[in-house]
Amino acid sequence: MFRPKLPTMPQPTGTVTPPTVVEPTTITPGTSVSPPAPAPVAGPARPTAQLTPGTALALVGGGTAVVLVVGAVLVSMLLAVAVTAASVAVCAVVLRSLLASQHRR
Repeated sequence: MFRPKLPTMPQPTGTVTPPTVVEPTTITPGTSVSPPAPAPVAGPARPTAQLTPGTALALVGGGTAVVLVVGAVLVSMLLAVAVTAASVAVCAVVLRSLLASQHRR
């Protein structure tokens, strides 16, 4: 019951092709190969975005707002965990004292 069941490796199905052997080619000195023609340089597909001072200010303001909202959410989650931990600790102390006083009687 407690022994793990190891999966069996399935056998390959279909035809198995042997690996292809690549023969090296010899290089003869003295023969020159012309370099390939340079590829034509394409222009930009779309114009670059121009950042005006107003746009930059809006981006900075938006980023700041996102950071503040995410920070507030994280702090509130941390506070919820801390309150839950404190209430569990209080419950544990109360239960311990009740059980100890019942045991003494």
